[in-house]
Order: sequence, then C-alpha cells, then structure tokens
Amino acid sequence: MPPSPSIPPQGVEPPIRDRGDACPGALRLHPAADGRLARVRLPSGDLTARQATALADAAERLGDGHLSLTSRGNAELRGLPDGCGQELADALRAAGLLPAERHERIRNILTSPLAGLDHHAPADVRLWARQLDAALCASAWTPALSGRFLFVLDDGRGDVAALGGDVTLVAESGATGDPRAAVAGAACGGALLYVGDDPAALRIAGNDVPRAALTAAAAFLAAAEAGGTGAWRVRELPATHALTAHDTAARLRAAGIEAEYVTDYGDGAGPAGPGLAAHAGTPVPVPGIVEGPGGRRALSVLAPLGRLTVAQWRLLTAVAATDGTGELRTTPWRGVLVPGLSDATAAPRLRELAAAGLITAPDSPWHRIGACTGRPGCAKSRADVRADAAAAIGTTAAGPGLPVHWSGCERRCGHPHGTWVDVLATGEGYRVSVAGPEAATSAPVPVPVLQVPTAIAATAAAAGTP
Repeated sequence: MPPSPSIPPQGVEPPIRDRGDACPGALRLHPAADGRLARVRLPSGDLTARQATALADAAERLGDGHLSLTSRGNAELRGLPDGCGQELADALRAAGLLPAERHERIRNILTSPLAGLDHHAPADVRLWARQLDAALCASAWTPALSGRFLFVLDDGRGDVAALGGDVTLVAESGATGDPRAAVAGAACGGALLYVGDDPAALRIAGNDVPRAALTAAAAFLAAAEAGGTGAWRVRELPATHALTAHDTAARLRAAGIEAEYVTDYGDGAGPAGPGLAAHAGTPVPVPGIVEGPGGRRALSVLAPLGRLTVAQWRLLTAVAATDGTGELRTTPWRGVLVPGLSDATAAPRLRELAAAGLITAPDSPWHRIGACTGRPGCAKSRADVRADAAAAIGTTAAGPGLPVHWSGCERRCGHPHGTWVDVLATGEGYRVSVAGPEAATSAPVPVPVLQVPTAIAATAAAAGTP
C-alpha cells in the first residue's frame, strides 16, 4: 500500500470513496498473482520470540517461505493457498497476534523503534502505544476506522513524526518541554498532538495521551460522516469538513481531556508554527550495534528489499531468545531491532546475521534501496523489479543521500516518505527521476535496465545528493 503524501498536492480534489478500503489483514486475505497475501499488524513493531516463531512457522508451512516487512513495520505472508484462512487465524490467535479479531486491521500504530534502547530519554511512548492499542481493541466503534488510518507516536527525536500519521503525537521531555528535564518513563512529560497536516498542535498531559489519540480518531469519523465522501484518512476529508486542531480540541475538552492550543513551536513562523516539520529530520536507525543504558546493546539490521527468508527470521528470533530480552521490534524502514544483548555478545551475533545475508552496516550496497513486490507476485507490475534491483546492487547505491525505490507501476507501493530516487518501470525500460513534495514534474525518457545504475547516479548527483 503506498503511503499518503505528507502534503496533499495543490488543487487536487479529495477522492470520493464509495466502498470500504480493501486493505488486507490477517483475516481478510488479498488475492495476488502469487497466491493469497496476509498482512499481520504489529503495533509498534513489538514481537515476542514466541510470536516471531509462529510467523516463521506460518510462512514455512502455508506461504512461500519468506516474510515481508512493510513501511508501517507490519509483517506480510505471501503465496498462501486458497482455503488456508482458518488455519492461519488459529496459529496467529494461539500466538497472541489476534487479540481482537474485529479490530485486527485498525491496529496501525507506529512508534519510535529505538525508544528505551539508546541514550535518548523522553517519555515512554511505547507504554502509550500499548495503552492505545488496548483501547482500540476494547472500543465497539473503532472498527469503523479504515485499515489505512494511522497513529504515530514519536518519542521526541523526530524519526517517525513525518511518516504520514492521521493522528500524530510527539513526546515532550518535560512539563516545560525542556530536554534537561527528561527522565525515563511516561510521567516525565506530555505530548503534542497533530491531526493530518494541520500545523497547529495541542499539548496533552502524558496520562491523557492514549485517550486523546482515540478521541481524535473519533473526531475524524464524525468529520468523515458529515463530509459524505467516505474518506479513509484525515487528508482525504473535503475542505468543508477538514479536521483541525481547533475542532479536535473541542472534542477533547468535551471528553474531559485538557488540551492547550500551541501556535508556535520550535523555530516556526506564522500563526500556526511549522507543524510536524519542527520535529522531523532526525536520521533513522542505521544498521549496526546500538549502545544503550546499563551497558546493554541492541542489534539493528535491515531486510534486503524488505524480504526475509524463514531461515533469516528464525536466526533473528534465536538471537533474541538466547542473547537478548526475548523480544524483537520491526521498524518502518523494513528493519528489525533485537534488544538486550551484552557488550560481549553483540558483535559476534551481528557477524552471524551479516553472514546470513542481512544488512548489518550502513555501507552495505543494499542499504537504502527498496522495491515493490513486482512480477511475478503483482499482476499490475510491468517488470520483475526486485530481480532488476538486485542485479543493479554493487553498481550503484543510495549512499548517504536519497533512498532509491524501484516500482513496477505508478502506484509505487511501499515508497519512502519525503524525497527519493524513483525508478519506475514503464514497459519500455525504467524512468529514473527524483520524487517527492519538492520534485519537478517533468518525466525523463525511459532507459534500458542496464543503464539504470548510471541514471540513478546522475539523478542523485543532479539533486545534490551523490
């Protein structure tokens, strides 16, 4: 599923939705060219080793022997046969991955993956996320949300704040927002709440954050019903029924939640400040070893082109169970974090993961290169983009600049947020250009696949990011 743009294109009318969204889930399997597809929601990317083993078993027994990681940190199983839905559901239910079956597609919660694992010490957004997930699953009305509706909880470092949330909360480290007041735990501060692209924020007390997020979602559903366009996401609401911070504040206060309207935060100018742009820009976790408090270490790895073999997944699970805390975290950059290793075991285990084919260092030629499913898995794709991208590895790499994403059609499923080098299959080769909010609209001439690495290098250089 392609993420919504962070800022809607000017002059584009919101879509009219005359049906519910077709987003796949663990119970609603999507028919693809390579079999059925299941998407298992992993709120905050959290998995126990037992749950990870259950996913590996399902992929091996029912699927194609791989697991895909999505841009929301969820897991996908592909190549599933017709009629396997009940067996898959039973396996996921037994592992605790289906706590509320009516709600399974709406448990879309992104959280700063490194929260609590490094030396950054803001409010405990992961605790908020668990409380929000529990409230979502306990509410009778929340299944009315689209499977695309997204909650984002950023721990203040700015890694996930700009990933297109419908309701975004950015933690403040203390009651005054002073980083020097930061201590571990949710009691140290509150959060700034944003809805869609409204640059204004609402300051919420820490204890109210989960309930405030849920109330903002209810405000969206009310606006969507009044708008009459069947909107799935906040950005799709018609202008006459757009959801703003002012509207949300009224709803929060009616629910007994205090909300302070913030008109200027960070270095922004203007009546509403810079919005989420004030928080975005912190680099995402890089592959390698993450140093944390108490001498503990976390391993950060990425899946090549977002796909893991069952063997790679089982190795990660074994490291987590044997040397870590027994937990894993998936990330929205198609990575996995394994927390809780000792200093002595971290480096040897990272070498084992590298030998298994995972991305374990930022200088890997696979780093910052992504691709959609492509052929043969997707009937809409014009090319086997994953094979073409893999063939180009070693002749080009994204380096420290823009990420590169290969797409089989104009939907560009799974593309990065922000700006990236867009490699689009056309049927006559690949069109290589810079894509994103600030990108030019002119389309270059397609080039043969063998010339794509040269075109990527030239495009990145022209954008000033070699």
